[in-house]
Amino acid sequence: MAEELDIEFDDERKLPEIIPILPLADNVLFPKMVLPLVVTQDQYIQLVDEAMTKDRMIGFIAIKNSSPKENYNPEEDFYHFGTIGLILKMAKADDKKKTHMLVQGLERFKVTNFLDNKPYIKAPVEYIKDKKTKDKEIEALMSSVLNIYIKITELSPALPKEFTEMARSIIEPGILSDFTISTINSTIQEKQKILETQDIKDRLTEVYRLSSYQLEILELGNKIQNQVKGDMDKKQREYYLRQQMKAIQDELGEGEEKNVEIEELRAKIKDKNLPEEAKKEADRELNRLARMHPSSSEYTVSSTYLDWLTSLPWNESTPDILDIKKAKKILDEDHFGLIKAKKRIIEYLAVRKLKPDSKGPILCFVGPPGTGKTSLGRSIARALERKFVRISLGGVRDEAEIRGHRRTYVGALPGRVIQGIRRAGSNNPVFMLDEIDKVGSDFRGDPSAALLEVLDPEQNNSFSDHYLDVSFDLSKVMFITTANVLHTIPHALKDRMEVLELLGYTEDEKVKIASRYLIPRQREAHGLKEDQIKFKGGSVRYIISNYTREAGLRNFEREIATICRGVASKIAQSEETGVEIDTKNIASYLGPIKFYSEVSSRTSTPGVVTGLAWTQTGGDLLFIEATAMRGGKGLTLTGQLGDVMKESASAALSFIRSNAKSLGVPEDFFEKHDIHIHVPAGAIPKDGPSAGVTMLTALYSLLTNKLIKKNLAMTGEITLRGQVLAVGGIKEKVLAAHRAGIKTILLPKWNEKDLEEVPKKVKDSIKFVFVDKMSEVLKKAIEKQQNVSL
Repeated sequence: MAEELDIEFDDERKLPEIIPILPLADNVLFPKMVLPLVVTQDQYIQLVDEAMTKDRMIGFIAIKNSSPKENYNPEEDFYHFGTIGLILKMAKADDKKKTHMLVQGLERFKVTNFLDNKPYIKAPVEYIKDKKTKDKEIEALMSSVLNIYIKITELSPALPKEFTEMARSIIEPGILSDFTISTINSTIQEKQKILETQDIKDRLTEVYRLSSYQLEILELGNKIQNQVKGDMDKKQREYYLRQQMKAIQDELGEGEEKNVEIEELRAKIKDKNLPEEAKKEADRELNRLARMHPSSSEYTVSSTYLDWLTSLPWNESTPDILDIKKAKKILDEDHFGLIKAKKRIIEYLAVRKLKPDSKGPILCFVGPPGTGKTSLGRSIARALERKFVRISLGGVRDEAEIRGHRRTYVGALPGRVIQGIRRAGSNNPVFMLDEIDKVGSDFRGDPSAALLEVLDPEQNNSFSDHYLDVSFDLSKVMFITTANVLHTIPHALKDRMEVLELLGYTEDEKVKIASRYLIPRQREAHGLKEDQIKFKGGSVRYIISNYTREAGLRNFEREIATICRGVASKIAQSEETGVEIDTKNIASYLGPIKFYSEVSSRTSTPGVVTGLAWTQTGGDLLFIEATAMRGGKGLTLTGQLGDVMKESASAALSFIRSNAKSLGVPEDFFEKHDIHIHVPAGAIPKDGPSAGVTMLTALYSLLTNKLIKKNLAMTGEITLRGQVLAVGGIKEKVLAAHRAGIKTILLPKWNEKDLEEVPKKVKDSIKFVFVDKMSEVLKKAIEKQQNVSL
């Protein structure tokens, strides 16, 4: 702190016109004031040494930024007003790396321009002398400043009482203002402003304002201190007891480590910026933890809980990249086809771009295995540049898997949702709930009921996990679910989701997907180069039609991987340098053909009809065989048929018996014969009403001994009145028929609208016949139409 010393001045001292400049980082030197300084930088130590050999005068200028650095740009870093000072005393440290000196300000100056002389800066200056004027106003200002300064010294313990007498002895207004501002608590900017103020009256006025402000702060602090003083006895007693407790804990060897952990948790809670509810719970649990013994079982429970609470991303989000064109490009790069699903995703992104705070939908991708449901979720996360989290719900039967366990249980943890959020590290990831149709329930609760809150945009902004026991906002999470079938999902849960069907690929789509994705991926996975394995001609299509029968792509990719392994084996053994795969050598890698077209061979006799079925893995062909034998009115059904399918067979038989005459069936036929209906692939359970028309047509073909048209398939439910009702799964059934080479399909008239989802190329290659009565089915299906009338 600057002090005024009684040192003789030579007012006529000749001041140099060009002076060396020494920057001050955290103080301002005023004329007639004495300031202790420490110099550490080499160039300024050299400056002091040279000044000591000459006139001991140095120009002191404050720097605008208080942080010192090696090289300054004086025009930008220095103020242009300073004080020339005289070195009164100088001493060097033993290591010669520090110079201590005492300097006294002589005169204000203004720099005209800076000279960049090495190794330090010099500058020509203009000196500013105070005008020795005094009037009543100045005297009043001096008196006011002095009175305030006396009060400040009384209240401030940092100012010696001697400063009061020194201030009283000053008669020059300029020196009084400089002395006051240099000793009170003020900023560098405020001091520099006083240094630059040339008018004495203005300088005193500004010093009076700053002194008054400082006095108000000191008086307020003194008032607060007096208010707090009454509570000090209690605080001191608490402090004394805490110190005793700390000493006891240290003696027991449990204090320091515990205190470190408590302080770390306290710092994490403070830095995490938790929501009010979570912060209140965290503080309560931390105070409880601080009172526990570290060997207590409850101590571990509480510390683990606080670790979870402070590790969750309560406010951390990743910014969405809502570039629609880029997102569309990414989706097209990652997946071929799936037009409806990709269109809905683009619509979601567009809405988010126009209304960022919109509540997102809960998308549910439904389709056979291998159609790209999970990978589509990854593509959405990549398009949005969000984190991706996937959990599988298959076989989950415990509600606590979703909501977590209460902390009272041993080994309790939050549910999978909160665990996934923690792994993601953000509160807005793309969260995929895989296999939601396979969630079960037992005595431990129903997980699908717990998912009702998670998957409801109106409720999940305050999702309550049993372990956390505080609400967590899931509204920013984009939830995507996948399922193979819809009918096993509870209605209330299904109602909260927007269903997008991924119903499988046509043969042409599979060929394109293989060339773009599957073959390059498997080639890279097996270390093969492009010139080492090539699929020629119709080899890919040959694999699809003869070695796989599926809606998705998994088995198809496995067959490609088998071929790649075979080629890799030959190249590794130097038997080949490159292999071309064609229809002739596929069998050497994959073995004999696994699937044959059974349509023509199976339907070449009366009583056999091709039906269309829907399975969890997509559409499939279903052959219905009927035969008659001598007996009496018996009906035998085989092939693991469900109750609904058995009822369809009974309805078909009843319809034919009631209309035997008009159909050309001998009326006494049923008195002398038993009927047997069989559906091959007997190890596979089958059920549903859609085989009704197929069974009736098979019975009619058998009883009239008429063949069914070639390459024809059908589906539909029948009534006892001979009407044909609508059925589901039309797209899957049509795609299965297309894979099998079916040329004509009989469909219920009510299902005509469902063909909109069928690819155009498939529709162009198949003839569709829509019927609403069984009479129409029989007319269109039988090879020869004689004697068929109702």
